Amino acid sequence: MKYDTIIIGGGISAMGAAVYCGRFQLKTLVIGEKVGGTIILTDDIANYPGFKKISGMDLFDNIKEHVKDYNVEIKEKKVEKVEKCSNCLKVSTKEETFETKTIIFATGTEWRKLNVPGEKGFENKGVHYCALCDAPVYKDKTLAIVGGSDSAAKESLLLSKYGKKVYIIYRKEKIRAEPINLKKVNQEKKIEVINNTNIKEIKGDKMVSSVILDRPFKGSKELKLDAVFIAIGHIPTSDLAKDLKISLDEKGYIKTDENSATNIKGIYACGDVTNNKFKQAITGVAEGVIAAYNVYEHISKEMPVCGCSEDN
Repeated sequence: MKYDTIIIGGGISAMGAAVYCGRFQLKTLVIGEKVGGTIILTDDIANYPGFKKISGMDLFDNIKEHVKDYNVEIKEKKVEKVEKCSNCLKVSTKEETFETKTIIFATGTEWRKLNVPGEKGFENKGVHYCALCDAPVYKDKTLAIVGGSDSAAKESLLLSKYGKKVYIIYRKEKIRAEPINLKKVNQEKKIEVINNTNIKEIKGDKMVSSVILDRPFKGSKELKLDAVFIAIGHIPTSDLAKDLKISLDEKGYIKTDENSATNIKGIYACGDVTNNKFKQAITGVAEGVIAAYNVYEHISKEMPVCGCSEDN
């Protein structure tokens, strides 16, 4: 099976690209291990134009339903390998190989880990990376969120809906939340910020019971907790791009230009996996749309007939 483009990834940026690939009548495959991406784990979105307030799941579902208006295939499969042949690109899962004229990487990121003793052993036993997913089971418990970004602030507000006490543990002096969320954090009586502090170890028996801090808090380095939620950023999922010799920045994000193009002709990228500084759902979708337009331009003007298979 040959495609005009294959979009690798299943998040909102991938779906934004897919809508426009469909509109340009490109034969398109969207393929990703987890359709939905990180946006579906966001409780409330209030900064996506056209929606004063909407959940990440609802926003994603709206765009995915839009994709269904076009002749776009969606497969929930893990891509194991991407390679170049004479005039085509090949995208392979364990079961199948697909040929395509172009690729759009929309592979997103994965959660960054603390890498401290106890973290791995207590995953899903009091160590979590998604408040929306796991906070409801900790009603009236003492919780902590590790991190100082806007995401950490929003996670703390969500945790405060369930827990009786929420600590924000941050290694620097002040958390870096958007003003509206910082105000909410400061007004929420359940939330307390522990600044200039790192977690050195996570302890417990069958479940998390405490963390060890690198400096005393209220006279002790041991802080009693029922769960720790970690929000210290993300790592780009760019290994497949690296295998193709696509240029990455020092942190592993895919370098793109104003056309969402990489350094290799016919390969584009959009969303959180790129080195664009401002990472939002709306910017990821916009980058996907730009990628789709430039895929269309590339195929219309430059692309030779694929000669990799016998059934051309």
